[in-house]
Amino acid sequence: MTQASKRPESVCCAAVTHPAAGEVSFYTDKYFTRTREIVERYGDVPVTYAVFMRRPVLYTPRLALAWLARVMEEKGAALAVEESFAEGDWVGAGEPLLYFTGSFVALSELETLFLQKIGAACVAAFAAYQMSCELPGTAFLAMDTRHCAGTEMAELMAYAASVGSAMAREKSGAVGFVGNSTDATAHYFGNACGMGTMPHALIGYAGSTVRAAEMFRETFPEVPLFVLVDYFGREVSDTLAVCERFRDLAKAGELGIRLDTHGGRFVEGLDTQKSYTVLEKHAPDALRGYRSEVELKHLIGTGVSAAALWHVREALDTHGFPKVKIIASSGFSGKKCSVMALAKAPIDIIGTGSFLPDLWSETYATADIVAYGGAPKVKVGREFLLRPQQGE
Repeated sequence: MTQASKRPESVCCAAVTHPAAGEVSFYTDKYFTRTREIVERYGDVPVTYAVFMRRPVLYTPRLALAWLARVMEEKGAALAVEESFAEGDWVGAGEPLLYFTGSFVALSELETLFLQKIGAACVAAFAAYQMSCELPGTAFLAMDTRHCAGTEMAELMAYAASVGSAMAREKSGAVGFVGNSTDATAHYFGNACGMGTMPHALIGYAGSTVRAAEMFRETFPEVPLFVLVDYFGREVSDTLAVCERFRDLAKAGELGIRLDTHGGRFVEGLDTQKSYTVLEKHAPDALRGYRSEVELKHLIGTGVSAAALWHVREALDTHGFPKVKIIASSGFSGKKCSVMALAKAPIDIIGTGSFLPDLWSETYATADIVAYGGAPKVKVGREFLLRPQQGE
């Protein structure tokens, strides 16, 4: 009987996010470890794996392939990779993303961890691409980290957002994701550090929105001032108060306000009827084009709706602050972005974590061996994974 894998000393107190060769057995599916032991006993053979997904995605393989190459090098085993697409390419459901070939003994335990690192990234990149294309003139900030299941997922998601928005820039001239909220993954967006100014906690500590802005400016005079304005439920009043306090910054276009009103209430000065009135004035076609109750809520409902954004923009412009930027957050998914596009909502920047895969089962990547010792062979029903020359 095979003994249980001994936990490596290096992981006794914390999970390993990028397991080394000697740690893989502890984290992989047990049947792969037993397969490796059987193949070691009866004779190794070179095998080729095909990797695919069951839904359309953008090809986002870099972190998975870097890990695979590192572990194979640590094992002293050769690895050949044949990528079917370039990074960021659109891949259809069932199309092989890539093939990799090497020793069955060396590769058998790596399948589980490799698939963990590729599936979710491909889906998140697809979502980031769609959101960026929906609002091509709007910049996005990746604010997903708090919603991730650990630091490895956070890295995968930041990488995915950078790939998706890069393709949106290439295909539609979109601004896309220009940064994220943590230093650890800022490099994926070409930045030295994370972006963002203040959470609600700072407003509560300061006692007023204006005082929090003053504290921030005094402490970080070199950082752009984006002020959260919904803490006290006075989005319009506090926005104008901050603009008056920092009039020079506001007039120069160096001040921004962030709306993050939760879905339990309307932005200051709005209700359902007033929201209709605002949109009839600024984006009447949007009210004639919505197709569901969810879309209608994004237009005139509670929280950060299109009506709320137009309402705040109108207040800024009326009081002589047309250059103050509006940063919107709170539930900005692909669907909400499409509604905001319909309403031509005045958003300069969106902070979002909602490019994360919504339906986790869609992130499941699958790998099958399609050749043993160079001879084509795959389980029945997966013949579509064979290379064209293999299927002849």
